[in-house]
Amino acid sequence: MNILLVVLGFTLLVVGGEFLVRSSVALSFKFNISKMVIGMTVVSFATSAPELLVSLQAALNGSPAIAINNVIGSNIANIGLVLGITAMVSAITVDKSFYKLNWPVMMLFSILLYYFLNNDLILSAFEGFILLIGLIVFLIILIKSAKKEVIAEEVDETLAVVSNFKIGIWLIIGAVALYFGSEWLVEGAKAIALSLGVSEAVIGVSLIAVGTSVPELAASIIAAAKQEKAISLGNLIGSNIFNIGSVLGLTAIIKPILVTEPLIMSRDIFWMLGFGLVLFPLVFLPKQFQISKVKGFLLVLAYAIFMYLIFSRG
Repeated sequence: MNILLVVLGFTLLVVGGEFLVRSSVALSFKFNISKMVIGMTVVSFATSAPELLVSLQAALNGSPAIAINNVIGSNIANIGLVLGITAMVSAITVDKSFYKLNWPVMMLFSILLYYFLNNDLILSAFEGFILLIGLIVFLIILIKSAKKEVIAEEVDETLAVVSNFKIGIWLIIGAVALYFGSEWLVEGAKAIALSLGVSEAVIGVSLIAVGTSVPELAASIIAAAKQEKAISLGNLIGSNIFNIGSVLGLTAIIKPILVTEPLIMSRDIFWMLGFGLVLFPLVFLPKQFQISKVKGFLLVLAYAIFMYLIFSRG
């Protein structure tokens, strides 16, 4: 029954997330927002909705370890699993914005999160507000730099002619699916943690984190296999920034998040920082500005080691 709840929860999160993205983009076109801004802000916020609902639901239901490790685990999975497997399918070219903006900002947010949590073992509403404001500043800089480079964001233009009625229906479906999906996922995951004798932090950093990363992984592999433009390193790093800035930021503003599991600060967050740090030498050595198949394999191997360690030590 608990496994069924988790599966149904994941399914509803995927469905709800897709409908929310579609309705958000269609609504943005109605307000004459440019395609580039929609791609960089609206789509990014909408695709973070499943993680946000899961973290918020977990925090409100008295499971702060799941709320925090959902984000920490997703950030690790984005680099170790999604980027690693995608690179193994087809090598990824990295542009210069990686070291000029994206990577430094991701590391700044990661270190800031560590500082806030390590300081008093709580992510307060004020600290959540700082993370959210930091995200907004990052987006403004990102949009300004993108305008100079005239980057065309991949946004479905057919959504520009969708009727208001259909947008409303999509929004309702998305909201209902995300609400029940997050509730069932957290409920099922907590019960599985109890039955397996592992902590909620372990389930949050593994099962829930991988589950919320599955849509990105599937899209990346399909794009790479078709030799189309695969998901860029910039998009994945952007997702990690959004996870900390919007998911944990907004959750903490609504309900401050306590660190209840010691391993979050002594192990899990250091793995997140480590995966972020290792990206820098990987991009430059030995072949510059490329995540090759070998590098992808090393990332997946590191992720497998991480998963083995968290389950073997619980």
